[in-house]
Amino acid sequence: MIQAKNIHKYYDKLHVLKGVDLHIKKGEIVSVVGASGAGKTTLLQILGTLDNPAAESGTSLTINNTDILNLKDKALSAFRNKELGFIFQFHQLLPEFTALENVCIPAFIAGKSKQETEKEAERLLDYLGLAQRASHKPGELSGGEQQRVAVARALINNPAVIFADEPSGNLDTASAENLHKLFFRLRDEMGQTFVIVTHNTELADMADRKLVMSDGRIM
Repeated sequence: MIQAKNIHKYYDKLHVLKGVDLHIKKGEIVSVVGASGAGKTTLLQILGTLDNPAAESGTSLTINNTDILNLKDKALSAFRNKELGFIFQFHQLLPEFTALENVCIPAFIAGKSKQETEKEAERLLDYLGLAQRASHKPGELSGGEQQRVAVARALINNPAVIFADEPSGNLDTASAENLHKLFFRLRDEMGQTFVIVTHNTELADMADRKLVMSDGRIM
C-alpha cells in the first residue's frame, strides 16, 4: 500500500529525515513513536503528500500503486482528496458549519452530488453514533464527538489510507480509548490502512506494527 525509499527532509541546514525506508501493507495499522523532534510528524506529512521530500538520488514514494513524486500539483491534489484521509489532534472542524456539513466538505471538493454526499455523511455519522448530532455545530459537541466527526470527514471519500497525527492527544481517557477501538473496527469492517503518529503508549502497542523513530531514522 505504501512504499517509501530514501526519504530525506531538510529545514535550512537541519537534516530532519535521514534516509527513511518504509513499507506498509494494505489493511495494516502502523504506529509511529519517538521523542519530540525525532521526525514523526514530518514523515507523516510527506507520506500524506502534504509536504515534499528532498530531491535525493534513489528517493521514491508509492501509495496504492501510484508514483506520488511524479504527480503534478492538480493530479496530486485529486489523489490526496480521493485516496487519503486525515485525522489531527485538533479536529480542525469549521465552526460555522454543522457536523453533517463538515463531513461533506471533502466529497464536495471531489465533485460528488449533494444528495449522494449527504446520504453517505448521514450513514457515517450514524455508524459513529452521531446521528442525533448531525445538525449541531462543533461548539455544541464534546471533544470526543468532535473527533468522531473528524473521523467521518476523513472517511467520506472511502480513502485507501488514513493518516492520524496524535488523534487522541486532546481527548480524555475514556474518549481516547473509544477512538482507539474505533480505528480497529474501521480497519476490520472497511479495510482502511492506518498510519498513526502518537505518544499514547496504549494506542502504539495496539497497532499491528510499531515503528520507533530517533534522530530522523526508523530504528
